Amino acid sequence: MELTQNNLQALASKCEVITQFRNTIGLKGHLSTRLQPNHPTDDVLGISASILDGLMYGNGDAVIGINPATDNLHNLSELLKLLDHVIQEYQIPTQSCVLTHISSGIQLAEKNVPIDLMFQSIAGTQLANEGFGISLDLLQEGYEATLALKRGTIGQNVMYFETGQGSALSSNAHHGVDQQTLETRAYAVARKYNPLLVNTVVGFIGPEYLFNGKQIIRAGLEDHFCGKLLGVPMGCDICYTNHADADQNDMDVLLTLFGAAGINFIMGIPGSDDVMLNYQTTSFHDALYLRQLLGLKPAPEFSAWLEQQGIFKQQNSQICWADHMPDQFSRLLMN
Repeated sequence: MELTQNNLQALASKCEVITQFRNTIGLKGHLSTRLQPNHPTDDVLGISASILDGLMYGNGDAVIGINPATDNLHNLSELLKLLDHVIQEYQIPTQSCVLTHISSGIQLAEKNVPIDLMFQSIAGTQLANEGFGISLDLLQEGYEATLALKRGTIGQNVMYFETGQGSALSSNAHHGVDQQTLETRAYAVARKYNPLLVNTVVGFIGPEYLFNGKQIIRAGLEDHFCGKLLGVPMGCDICYTNHADADQNDMDVLLTLFGAAGINFIMGIPGSDDVMLNYQTTSFHDALYLRQLLGLKPAPEFSAWLEQQGIFKQQNSQICWADHMPDQFSRLLMN
């Protein structure tokens, strides 16, 4: 019997998968976000402006995570140092990640560059993972290298994985198996390394794999349901490419369904438009909307920080903007 979308939501909402690094993610009644300050040239000022914007909307408790425009080690190191400086300077209870290949991440960890989370895209077959240039042994090496840095304060969930239906099919590494089954196998890979975060980038590969908004919505709920039942800390990049038969209304529907289904985290990007990866996703405002609509809060440690900084305040058991926006973060751009 095929589960309806209501079934997928109701069952997933009963599963609580909690992880910790510098804060606690996945508690019922909470919704976290990845603050994604991508920039097409990795410009430090542009990235800093996006970080500031996102923090003012209460984004960034899952991770402040950059997709780098270039993958040379010096550039990656500078981005990681920037994120570490921001987190340490303002004592933000969150973690950072630069989403480079795990082989580069291992080299940086060996040089004691400040890596909080080790990232890697993964898939559900060995052949597809070989296409990503990874093996289980390499993932284990990255996991151990990041653990050795001992940067977590309240927990040591140090891995961040991204998945997505169609990745194996797109590289002709699916062996005739359907997309959802292989996506679920990717969650089994992720679970082995005790990740802090796992998210499906549903809709990112394009209409060749998920044709329209209806299929993206269904696939997103399937992914969340399967991940939660496997004990994986599931989030979602609620997105679509510009050549897909989908629009922002479809993403708003999926966003709201995810909120009811108890998703651990979503993405927060300026204006919903990633200017580096060139796709459409969820904005800083979307997270604020969902938290206010459903009475959800950021991670508890991050909520306390938002109040301490004068960004948000508690009002009628809900998080809302403070009366006066703080100006202490202007130094982030000035420096």
